[in-house]
Amino acid sequence: MSGVFIAFEGPEGAGKSTQVRRLERWLRDRGHDPLVTREPGGTPVAEEVRRILLGSDALSARTELLLMLASRSALVEEVIRPALADGRVVVTDRFHLSTLAYQGYGRELPLEDVVRMNPFATGGLEPDLTVLLDVDPGVGAARKRAAGGGADRIERAGDAFHRRVAEAYRLLAEREDRIERVDATGPEDAVHAEVVALLVARFPETFGEPAG
Repeated sequence: MSGVFIAFEGPEGAGKSTQVRRLERWLRDRGHDPLVTREPGGTPVAEEVRRILLGSDALSARTELLLMLASRSALVEEVIRPALADGRVVVTDRFHLSTLAYQGYGRELPLEDVVRMNPFATGGLEPDLTVLLDVDPGVGAARKRAAGGGADRIERAGDAFHRRVAEAYRLLAEREDRIERVDATGPEDAVHAEVVALLVARFPETFGEPAG
């Protein structure tokens, strides 16, 4: 039995990590054994790429793109495909749409190149459902400041960059049936409830009743 692949996407401060954790608990409470991962990261090589991507200010946009794709390729081959083949639910904090939004629209690299290279990195794998947590960039930035901690290289990219990223996600959601937009400006519990409702509606045989 093939598993179910769910990706969370969204601009900075949308609450992806929080909602991924909430969904993981919900899945475990229903008897599932989800594999939860993140991008960039999820394998030893990809975690090292993450350190470079988020910490080095010397990277060009093109280098950033290629590092992201290398990280994703390792994650798909070593982690995601084996888990799906075992019938598990895979939940990832970011996947291929991040490259379109951040490197394509945000960094303004040629979109045709990004569109062509993404499937090569994933071997054609796409999520069964992408949950887009949509939030205004100003709201997201305020959340990040309130949370404390230093900003990474991408978070420091500037207001215009983050506006392009947010708009890109909205455009992509309008074009793709497998992307569901969720307004992430509301309370955490309300966002989680909407995410769960989407999963049950999309995959009733998997999530409509307790597993096992």
